[in-house]
Amino acid sequence: MSYEKVLQAGKIVVGTKQTVRALKEGKALEVIVAEDADPSIVDKVMEAAKEANVPVTKVDSMKKLGKACKIQVGAAAVAILR
Repeated sequence: MSYEKVLQAGKIVVGTKQTVRALKEGKALEVIVAEDADPSIVDKVMEAAKEANVPVTKVDSMKKLGKACKIQVGAAAVAILR
């Protein structure tokens, strides 16, 4: 599952703003998005990923995604960097 990808990734950025920035700068290899996140927030990330031609993987839980990123709160989006 994608939680393991996040745990094993060398460099990640957490959060929608940082993820969108990484996509626009061409630094993101893959994006992981939580399905239970607010669609209005996630849509920006999905659009940026589509423009950058970066694959998007969906996971079921913001809470688990945050935990995989070693943070105390949920994460809507995470980018795995080059």
